Parts: sequence; C-alpha cells; structure tokens
Amino acid sequence: MAKQRKIPHTFVIVFSIIIMAAIASWFVEGGEYERTQKMLPDGSSKTVIESDSYQRVENHPQTWQIFSALFEGFVDKADIIVFILLIGGAFWIMNETKAIDVSILAFLNFTKKLEKIGWIRKIGINNIIMTLIMIVFSLFGSVFGMSEETIAFIIIFVPLSISMGYDSIVGVSLCFFAAGLGFAGATLNPFTIGIAQGLSDVPLFSGIEYRLFSWVVISAVGFFFILRYAAKIKKDPAKSLVYDEDQYWRNRNTAENVHIQYETPKAAWITFGVLVLVMGLFSFHYPISDLRIGQSEHRIPIMPVLTAFFGISSIYALRKSVHFFILNLFIFTILYLIVGVMGYHWYVMEIATLFFAMGISSGLAMSYSANKITDLFLAGVKDILSAALVVGLAGGIIVVLQNGKVIDPMLHSIAGAMQDVGKYASLSIMYGIQTLVNLVMPSGSAKAALTMPIMAPFSDLIGVSRQATIMAYQFGDGFTNMITPTSAVLMGVLGVAKIPFEKWVRWVWPLILILFVLGFLLLIPTVVMELNGF
Repeated sequence: MAKQRKIPHTFVIVFSIIIMAAIASWFVEGGEYERTQKMLPDGSSKTVIESDSYQRVENHPQTWQIFSALFEGFVDKADIIVFILLIGGAFWIMNETKAIDVSILAFLNFTKKLEKIGWIRKIGINNIIMTLIMIVFSLFGSVFGMSEETIAFIIIFVPLSISMGYDSIVGVSLCFFAAGLGFAGATLNPFTIGIAQGLSDVPLFSGIEYRLFSWVVISAVGFFFILRYAAKIKKDPAKSLVYDEDQYWRNRNTAENVHIQYETPKAAWITFGVLVLVMGLFSFHYPISDLRIGQSEHRIPIMPVLTAFFGISSIYALRKSVHFFILNLFIFTILYLIVGVMGYHWYVMEIATLFFAMGISSGLAMSYSANKITDLFLAGVKDILSAALVVGLAGGIIVVLQNGKVIDPMLHSIAGAMQDVGKYASLSIMYGIQTLVNLVMPSGSAKAALTMPIMAPFSDLIGVSRQATIMAYQFGDGFTNMITPTSAVLMGVLGVAKIPFEKWVRWVWPLILILFVLGFLLLIPTVVMELNGF
C-alpha cells in the first residue's frame, strides 16, 4: 500500500519561503531607489521613490536572519497579531454565553420558514442569504478597503457555514474573500485608489463609473464560483478539502448545543445601563460625525442616533433573554466599527479595543466573575495563538526581502521590459509587475508608493491613460492578496478558520487564475475606448 503524502504544515511552508527569500538575496544584485516625501491632495504625506534614482548598492545576503525573521516579523506585524489575540479572547467569552448558538439557531429557523415561499425555494434561500452577505462585504472592501477587519467575522461565519451544511472555506469566502473581491474592484478605497491617484496627480476617485462596472463584474464572477462550490459541498460534505479539519468546528457545535436557559439576570440590566451611559457621553462629545465616502463627506448625528437605537433595541432584547441582548451588542459593535473606520480613521487598535470591550461586556451581562472572564479570555487567546504566530512568521518573509535589498532590484529590472512594446503589451506588463510585486509586498499603500511614481510618468510616454495604469495596479494589488503567504491578513484568517494554507491554495488558485484573466480583459477598454475620467 502506497504511503499517503503528508501535507506540510503551514508553518513549514512559510518558513520554506523565508529560506528561498534569503537564498535570493545572495544572487540578486543589490539595489535601491531614493525615497522622498510627497504631499497628497488630502494634506497627508507619503514616502515615494524617485523614478530615475535607482542605483546599485552592496549586496546584503541573509543568513542567520532566517531565524530572526520570526522575531522581526512579530515586531513588524505586532498590530495584526495583538488584534487577532484580542479578537480571539473576546469572542471566546461571547461564545461561552451561548449567544452565538442562539443566533445560529434563530437564523436556521428563519431560513426554514422562508423556504416555504415558492419562488424563494426555487432560487434557494441559502443562495440568496449568502449572496446578500457577500455583497455587503464586497461593498465594504470596495468603499473603505475592509481587510483586517474580516478576521473578526471568521469566528461567526465559519460555524454558521458548517451549521448550514457547508464547510469552513465557504465561511471564509462569505466575508474575507468577498471583501477581497471588493478590494480588487475598488471604487472609493482610500488605501489603494486614493493613494495611487494622489501619487499619480490624478483627481481623487475620478473614473469611478468604469471602476463601478469592474466591481460588479469581478464580484459577480467571484460569487458564482463560491456559490457553485457551496452547492457541491451541500450535496456531499465529504467532498470538502477541509472535511477533516472542520471536525474541530463540528465538535464545538455539538459540545455547545446543550439546553439553553433563556433568562435575563440583573447584571445584564446593569451592564446595559453602563453601556448606554458611556455611549451617551460619547455622543455628547461627538454629536456630529463626518462620514467620508470617497471624496464626499456627510455630516450627520450618527453617534446619538446609534445610542438611541441601541437603548431601544436592547430593552426589547433584554425582555426576551440576555442572549439576545449580547447579540444586539454584537450588531452595534459592527455598526460602531463602520462609523469609526469611515468617520474617525479607526484601524486595528481601535477595532480590537472595541471588540475587547464587547467581550468583557458580554461576560458581565451573564454575571460572570472577573476570574471567569479572565480564564475565558486566556482560553480564547490560547485557541487562536497559532493564527497569531503564523502572521508573525509571514511578516518575516517581507523583512528578509527588504533587508536583502531584493524588492527594488526586482522592480527595476522588470520595469525595463516595458520599453518599446506598445500600449497593450506595456499595460499588460504593468499588470504583471503589480501582481508579482504583490506576492512579496501585499500592502496596497506601500506598493502604491513604490510603483506608481515609476509607472505613472511612463504611461504618459507610451500614450496610456494614468487611470489605466492605476487600474493595473488596483487589479494586480487585489487578486493575489487572497493567495500570497506574505499577506498577514490571509494567514490570520486561515489560522483562525483552521484551514491549512496548502489546502486553501488548492481551492482558490483556479478562481485566482480566472480573476487574473478577467482583470486583463477589463484593462483592454481603458486603451481602446473613451471612458469618463480616463
């Protein structure tokens, strides 16, 4: 009997890439561009490279640094790592309250009722619900660049997906992959489109009409692929690539589907009162919020409105059970997250703090002691620790490449291939370069600062619109975010979902290939057609 091939652990795969990056530093001739500060239209500054400043420098071969890469990766990705740990601990507390079980049970009962309606039964209630969820996350990715935030949703959507008869890959696709599709088809994303257009001296968020069309096409293709896979798993769950790994989630669901006692302890009412007081004070200090959507700003009293709705809905929820109050708290946590990102430039620190407060409030509402809340939090951190570790290890890849002076020479040598090859070929090469660079530098804003000062002026020489060059950057930046092991977000998501990286690649690479070809096809009209803003 042939010995079954054992799949390498995700840590082994990532560390192997670190070794390859170190080997590359021995053979790639060292070089670097000069950096300078450039003011963006919104008044902020960004470090960019001078297009004609490339010079060769002494090689920096990496040796023992492959072992320090984990430490330096932890330092470089400390914000994402702490974010994951806090999210894991907070959701473990919330999970202990059985509020998530109640929500999944209520959701499944709701879908069974809807299936009795004829036209919904023909389409499939699950297909409708999954599509709506993916549209929301794709929209978030397109408008304000949702990425790291999706890690918090994995703990909700993976158990929900498995309860519905699917697998963890479907759960990850509902939030992370959908947001990734929107990120690639960005319309108003300030972290990619905003920075790239600012660095290219193009009016901010101009050409939105064709970008909106591209977002619809990209999202539709991605949704179809995901729904098709979900239908196959629903028919035969054993066909899932992660069927064995999902036993972890099935065991959790089985262990926790015990009798739930619906009640509302006094502690829940006290917690509610404290939260309303805190929200009220916050609303007093921030009565009007400036919510930014692209270039437009909307001044609205969103904080007082949220506080009022939270107070009213929580009273209704508390009269039913503390579990529904905790669910209501979770919903408003998400709403505050959206307002914080769009109105107050929140990033992972503020978002992690928000979920941390939600977790503690959930425990207090259930009358848990301080020691129990602490023990639950630590149990959650322990459960999710491997996800945080792999993020630090993946960050080590970037550290080795940067310290080895590999990234700038790679960009410089490949950029030379664009000379005298025509509009279509040049745009295709730009797209390929952005895709290749994204495999080793998944940060959209950093990549814009690195590549756009070179690509934008070059597009003028070959007669290609700078908007087309920006779209080549946009697609090259977006699609491979969902497959490159250097992405801290991807590795964090897979770690939380308990999906081995190798199995994720086996599932996702056909879709990435389809999206890559689709991106090339969407670039063609930017050369042959007169598009508004291009």
